[in-house]
Amino acid sequence: MAIVDTSRRLPTRSTLQDIEAYEGFATVQNYTTRRPEATAEVLQANLAIMQAKQQKETELAALAKAAADEARQAEWEFHNSVMAMKESVRGLYGPDSHEAQSVGYKKKSERKRPRRRVA
Repeated sequence: MAIVDTSRRLPTRSTLQDIEAYEGFATVQNYTTRRPEATAEVLQANLAIMQAKQQKETELAALAKAAADEARQAEWEFHNSVMAMKESVRGLYGPDSHEAQSVGYKKKSERKRPRRRVA
């Protein structure tokens, strides 16, 4: 018998087929089994648990997407405010100041001058 890897998700197609089989099971009369996991009550309970867990997963995925969007927006707002602060510092103190260097700019006097190439 093949080894079943339960760490992977079951394909959606299989889940839909299982639900269809369960719904068709309602038409079966006088069903009795010796397997405790195959009783009608256990099947119904497992379906309800599966649907509740899937709903919870969907809700958490929506919350995760919303949190990611909020974090992305906050990152851009912070980045834009830092860029505005850097431009303001450069405008107030000049491009060759220690203050401009302290916020991440290179001093104008420390930049290399372009050299002419002699052919």
